[in-house]
Amino acid sequence: MIRTVLRLVPDSERATVPRYLAAVVVHALAQSVAYVLLVPLLEALFRGDLASAWGWTAGVAAAAVVVAVAGYQQAVTGIRIGVGMVHSLQTRIGDHIATLPLGWFDSTTAGRVSRLVSTSVKDAMGVFAHLLTPMVAGVLVPAGVAVGLLFIDPHVSLAMVVSAPLLYLVNRWGRRLYGRAEDRVHTASEESNARVIEFAQAQPVLRAFDAATTGNRGLQEALESQRREGRRLVWASVPGLVVFSSLVQATFVGLVYLVISQTSGGSLSAPAAIALIAVSSRFIDPLNQAAELATAARGAANAAERIRALLETPPLDEPTAPVRPQDSSVRFEAVSFAYADGATVVDDVTFEVPAGTTTALVGPSGSGKTTLLRLASRFYDVDAGRIEVGGHPVDAYPSTTLMEQFALVFQDVYLFHQSIAENVRIGRADATEGEVLSAAAVARVDEIVERLPDGWDTNVGEGGTSLSGGERQRVSIARALLKDAPIVLLDEATSALDPQNEAAVVRGVHELTRDKTVIVVAHRLSTIRHADQILFLDQGRIVERGAHDELLAAGGRYADFWGERSRAAGWHLVGSATTADGSGK
Repeated sequence: MIRTVLRLVPDSERATVPRYLAAVVVHALAQSVAYVLLVPLLEALFRGDLASAWGWTAGVAAAAVVVAVAGYQQAVTGIRIGVGMVHSLQTRIGDHIATLPLGWFDSTTAGRVSRLVSTSVKDAMGVFAHLLTPMVAGVLVPAGVAVGLLFIDPHVSLAMVVSAPLLYLVNRWGRRLYGRAEDRVHTASEESNARVIEFAQAQPVLRAFDAATTGNRGLQEALESQRREGRRLVWASVPGLVVFSSLVQATFVGLVYLVISQTSGGSLSAPAAIALIAVSSRFIDPLNQAAELATAARGAANAAERIRALLETPPLDEPTAPVRPQDSSVRFEAVSFAYADGATVVDDVTFEVPAGTTTALVGPSGSGKTTLLRLASRFYDVDAGRIEVGGHPVDAYPSTTLMEQFALVFQDVYLFHQSIAENVRIGRADATEGEVLSAAAVARVDEIVERLPDGWDTNVGEGGTSLSGGERQRVSIARALLKDAPIVLLDEATSALDPQNEAAVVRGVHELTRDKTVIVVAHRLSTIRHADQILFLDQGRIVERGAHDELLAAGGRYADFWGERSRAAGWHLVGSATTADGSGK
């Protein structure tokens, strides 16, 4: 535990760690000295040897002063290190997350990171703030007492030394049981956190379908799993605590029996026996306290390990000799890719998108269309093959340079809990106010602003919940227009929009893609018709390619797809007039 937590201490506080540890050790050893000195002190008092008693009293007082000074020093330094860890770890986690591949983020990421930042970081800092001192005392105080008594009563000292390994093994066994259960609790908590966030964000959908109580099965199952694992954690901690506490009490009874036996045999005086029994209790108390804190220490160790695992998650590899793009072309060469679950979604795909042309990706759901867009922008690294942008492999670019080449407009639009103007400005932070307003006007975001109470300063809520899906898409288009990147990756989402929003989004897309290299996952027939190249995908492979007219003439999968879409586009409801006799016509 200590090594893992020490690796999380920020550089600014590392110099204080040796001083802190020294204070903790001195604090514990001074306590053991004070306890051992009680034996000769009580013996001198019972003999009436006041001169010796005063001498031993001075020794106990000196040890007590050292305990107080070292205790104060370790408390202040420990809190300082802990507070420094909180600030540093939260910053390091945020900075490191920004370097991870975009594919690392999934539906559970928010819950996992939230728990790390809010709970695990505090658990880890608690090691220095209030856990390490009693844990060290639980080891060093009994050890110091046992060694000190070696010069007073070797029999009692030997009994303490013999019992220590057994106590350690039982305590370790209990911690192991607790640790496995605590890991399961953490996993269940991450899932429930993610489901709570999802439940809050999905309220408009749930209420629209009157499913606010019946549509949260995932949340209910996650909370039930967390409650179940919490009960298991309690039961996992009980055996270790019970066995260890029983063994500690048995050890104390054994020490008392040993002392009384020696007193009965005449080898130990009554005053010495009383003193040894008192000191034996001080041998036992730190062990009990350490056992009570063992579960908290194990939880802190697990928290530190989870933080370490996140911080050691490999970031996106950055090139040592970065390049600049030669043009805005995109090329896939024998690319294959599978997600972490092993399911292959892109299988030996090769195609080229010349600069300034549009390529449409068409095919059934799950055929790998959106994955190709994400691979082009390096959300993930490919398993096989090669992707080039601007004449160079994508991994030859620094991530910032690569992302400068792309304007991404995906189906899932996320808006920050900020104003509309600030959400548009995310497209280019250094844009002038005029440029922001111009991009917003092209995407017809200004029409949205006109009806809002605070205009451009209106806060859109977390995720943009105060706007409709079409309005959020307009803001997304405005962002992309403001960025003005040479390559546009477009996963169209107009099929579910109302006519007004669809018209606004289509107009914005036309402006966004003018004179740009475009790869579009096509949902609209007009997009498919005018593309320079159409790729029809099925099960991760390109099964047909060509221009619109060529593919229709071939009469293959694309022609069937086009026919189905055309029939769907022409479908409409026909109302029936009702005659006076109640029949329809």
